[in-house]
Amino acid sequence: MAWQQPPSPAAAKSSPPPAPTTVISLDEDLLREIFLRLPSLPSLVRAALSCRTFLGAVRSSPAFRRSFREAHLPPLLGLFFDPEVPSIPAFAPLRRRADPDLAAAVRGADFFLTRLPADDDTFPGWAIEGCCDGNVLLQNCSLEQFAVYNPLARALDLIPVPPDKIFDGARGDAKYLGCYILSSEEGGEPLRLVYTCHDKSRARAAVFSSESREWQIFPWSEAVTPLPEDEHWLKVGTLVNGFVYWIHTNEAYILVLNTATLHFPQMDLPPTLVARDLIFRVGETKDGKPCIVCPIDFELFVWVRGAEDDGIERWIFDQRFPLETIVEVTESTLVEHGDLKVVATIGGFVYFSTMETFLDGHNPSWFMSLCMETGELATLFQRRFDGHPHPYIMAWPPCLIDNQVHPQLEGA
Repeated sequence: MAWQQPPSPAAAKSSPPPAPTTVISLDEDLLREIFLRLPSLPSLVRAALSCRTFLGAVRSSPAFRRSFREAHLPPLLGLFFDPEVPSIPAFAPLRRRADPDLAAAVRGADFFLTRLPADDDTFPGWAIEGCCDGNVLLQNCSLEQFAVYNPLARALDLIPVPPDKIFDGARGDAKYLGCYILSSEEGGEPLRLVYTCHDKSRARAAVFSSESREWQIFPWSEAVTPLPEDEHWLKVGTLVNGFVYWIHTNEAYILVLNTATLHFPQMDLPPTLVARDLIFRVGETKDGKPCIVCPIDFELFVWVRGAEDDGIERWIFDQRFPLETIVEVTESTLVEHGDLKVVATIGGFVYFSTMETFLDGHNPSWFMSLCMETGELATLFQRRFDGHPHPYIMAWPPCLIDNQVHPQLEGA
């Protein structure tokens, strides 16, 4: 029998094989690198809420959240349709079977707005003022209340309307202009609303804070020039990056509210749009700059606010988008569509519809979106245009930002 050398002491005492590396054992920097490769915000929410380690990696890094926002645009979840008569707005969800996490976010939200109070269950009396950062702002005239509701978090805050003294000192009849949510990208700040009204030549604002639970009323602005001839001299306003813009009904200017200073300067219109019977509103580009998107026939024309070589800020024509391809996408003719109507321009996306319902109330219109950066056209859904549409875009849930409990999110 052959002689065998006994194993060396070092070999006999060798350490066991290392334990396999798991996702939980990765440090936060590596986790965040992985999270940046997720397809959408709903996917990140689902991953972050699966364990404390993942949630801590997202919460602890504002820089990561900025990078994620740059790489992943906030997703559209659907459109609210506000009926002509105050009731309960309807919601048309965006159906994307290829994104199960987005579909799960839609299924789990309270888009029926079931937490809204009402004196009369058959006539709740709520009308939408707008959607901002995941919140829906509604008003109930019979209850004299505003409601800020987050359908994803099911968080509700009820706010009284401003006192009647906001109309004191009005020249002629004072009229309600609109109410808007003032919020920050990261959240964590007190909820603030700005309420606006106007008389025959001036405007006024009041601001509500969830900290004081009171309205602060600011002075009337200087009278605009030229003086309006029509008592309804301003169209519906749009909040863009801290400024509210109202197009004048028949003069060549825009009234602007700076929500930081509460001043009301005037702004020129693009010369091409002066004295033309066109429907358009101010919106925002991907980087938050104000823009105007106006449909003319089946083209979208875009102006962006910026400074030219002389350093003076003005509206600069940016680009145009021919949309004859709608015929191929919808398998319809341009005559059947009638025309185009821009619903809103948010984050560089134009949300618009064809106008079949306006030609025949029984025919549904097509709702679509256009990415101004790529020119990509997407079909959202087909539906009757039976109310004022408000795109609802998913915002960052507060639970992914910090551990604070915000007063406006309590009561769920």
